[in-house]
Amino acid sequence: MDLKSLSTLRRYTPAWRMPEFSTLVAFLLASGMAFAFTQIADEMAEGQTRAFDESILLALRQADDPARPIGPWWLEAAMIDVTSLGGWTVLALLTTLVVVYLFITARTGAAWLVLASVAGGSVLSSVLKMGFARPRPELVDHLVNVSSASFPSGHAMLSAATYLTLGVLLARTEKRRSVRGFIFGVAVALTLIIGVSRVYLGVHYPTDVLAGWCLGASWALVCWLVARWLRPKGAERDEDVTSG
Repeated sequence: MDLKSLSTLRRYTPAWRMPEFSTLVAFLLASGMAFAFTQIADEMAEGQTRAFDESILLALRQADDPARPIGPWWLEAAMIDVTSLGGWTVLALLTTLVVVYLFITARTGAAWLVLASVAGGSVLSSVLKMGFARPRPELVDHLVNVSSASFPSGHAMLSAATYLTLGVLLARTEKRRSVRGFIFGVAVALTLIIGVSRVYLGVHYPTDVLAGWCLGASWALVCWLVARWLRPKGAERDEDVTSG
């Protein structure tokens, strides 16, 4: 596409489809999510979330036996399976396969984006866990083994950073808006259900998961913004203007 055609096309492109608009929205969302994380962390550190956290943990257990979760027997098994999707083993394997595929297909920018989002998110999560050093819930029994600190939830944060990043990359390969919406919807649904499973299994407080979601989504958006900023200007215009 020559410069004249590109200029003409951009002249008739709605503002909400311009690359500058999507960049601004992503920046605002990342900032909002980061701010939400700081608010949750501040209230958690002051003990203001205790009643909220404990009420939800108890609501998910049998009234006469806090060791037993609510729901049929298969729900506990399903939650254990679902929570593994946000575990280090699954995410590391998935990330490795995706990154190798992207490098083989010469999509180096996307490969580095995935690496930065997952590896950077993992380091950030570990540092924050050590910094806050919040103990795991003791109000109810843990239905899976855990060893690290509780805040923020590593499963929630890394699933958000990984699945949202992969969802965006995969959605950008589709021209149909309905398909893009479905792909991104699946990524969001996976992130949400993994976080919910951590609370259901009694290994995280709800605020751990909320904080993990906020920070993971913010981190994924920051990585995407950096990758977009580093991308050659010509490639960015052609891709953003012609994608529909």
